[in-house]
Amino acid sequence: MKGILLINLGSPKDLEDASIKEYLKEFLSDDLVIDYPKVIQQILVNWLIVPNRYKKTKEAYSQIWTDEGSPLISRTIELGNNLNNKTSSMVEVAMRYQKPSIENALIKLSEKNVSQIKVIPLYPHYAMSTSLTTQREVMRIKDKLGLKCSIKFIDSFYNEKGYIDALCAIIKKNLQPQSNYLLFSYHGIPKRHLRKTDPTKNHCLQSKNCCDLESESKPYCYKAQVIETSKLCAENLSLKSNEWGISFQSRIGPGWIEPFTDIELKELANQGIKNLDVVCPSFVIDNLETLEEMNLRGRETFVEAGGENFNYIPCLNSKKDWVEALIKLSEK
Repeated sequence: MKGILLINLGSPKDLEDASIKEYLKEFLSDDLVIDYPKVIQQILVNWLIVPNRYKKTKEAYSQIWTDEGSPLISRTIELGNNLNNKTSSMVEVAMRYQKPSIENALIKLSEKNVSQIKVIPLYPHYAMSTSLTTQREVMRIKDKLGLKCSIKFIDSFYNEKGYIDALCAIIKKNLQPQSNYLLFSYHGIPKRHLRKTDPTKNHCLQSKNCCDLESESKPYCYKAQVIETSKLCAENLSLKSNEWGISFQSRIGPGWIEPFTDIELKELANQGIKNLDVVCPSFVIDNLETLEEMNLRGRETFVEAGGENFNYIPCLNSKKDWVEALIKLSEK
């Protein structure tokens, strides 16, 4: 029996202060997220970041919370259910942080006598703070439980035809008729993460065009992968070079990859772009970063800077063609 395990990032279980703090502490205490010496990391997390951030985080979540709870969790579960209805494999859904847990998902698959598990972290582009931490946690729990099943991972799918086709289809469906510009906004990461995941240790960020060069670093280079995703989409959509661009959102502190989305939104408005479409391809499920940071705060930033029509294009969520693409991914 074969199994598929879909894993997303996670969310607080509810909007209580204690739950928000618990989620933030677990997430930010991951050594592959805030990759500082443990003592420094814990001082930052417990004394600076969480105490000063949890109220803003709670307020942000309250803007998008539904009767079903966190959209990220409910829509990932919906995706898993739709996938389960289309494949003979047993499908489970888990979050890297909080619940539903990876441990519980692996136990369920084991109880169903699954001997081969294909783990698909729902991050199209490889990064140590998403893909790698998920892989390590799955293997840690597998060893803890003493499971004998085989486990294989999909490291990334940034250039997989099914993903690109599904992404372009939802962009085409939602583009404004009068659109002037399409912005691909990706989750940001610290530059040091690019260097750490570079297997050669001498390619990433060593030249201005390093992402355009073929290298053994590419399977692990987040920035090179998001550039390729954007180029493939622009080609599919027949966009000219002056009709689209790339930016990075959700930065925390200095030293993150650029250009920053919040600044780019202002600059596009200042350049006379009145009708802007924004898509967030590093997320396949709508979540806090898309629904609140982009569709609410990003919209406000663009309009306040002089833009007129801001159109957020939703994530793939559980679209039929995306489910079909996942089936093909699971068969690789």
